[in-house]
Amino acid sequence: MKYLTFSIFILTLISCSKDDNNPQKDDNNPQTDYTIWSGEKIEFVKNGDSDPTLEANQDRITPSVAITRDNSGGEIYNIQSEFTSAKGTSPLGTEWAIGTVSNISNLSFKTFRNAVGSPKDVVGKNLVMHIIEEDIYLSVEFKSWGQQKNGGFSYERSTEN
Repeated sequence: MKYLTFSIFILTLISCSKDDNNPQKDDNNPQTDYTIWSGEKIEFVKNGDSDPTLEANQDRITPSVAITRDNSGGEIYNIQSEFTSAKGTSPLGTEWAIGTVSNISNLSFKTFRNAVGSPKDVVGKNLVMHIIEEDIYLSVEFKSWGQQKNGGFSYERSTEN
């Protein structure tokens, strides 16, 4: 009986102890290991008919994400992991929500197209981009979306703090 009581005591201690190096995610203590970029805003512009394969025409945000757009129109895409845009899935490695980073816990993230609807209607909307690999969230507001299949677009986005 003494051994059983001691075993229960030890198991209770182990199960109730907290490991500060490995936080557990639960409803009372949600894990917030992600990063929000709320630094100075910069504007990225890809002029119509400019070569999307040139670095000057790509917004190289992180090692895993560089946003551009083909001159034939279509959606934006991540040239780090795609050769061209794929309707409904591009840009790969990202997910998007309409809203602001100050309301991040209430946002619903989706693919770019599913979040914004028709890309030409994205201008002026407050968006949050989630870069999945680095687990970074940043603010994005599109300023222009080129028509006539020239591939131009521009946006303003937040930078690292």
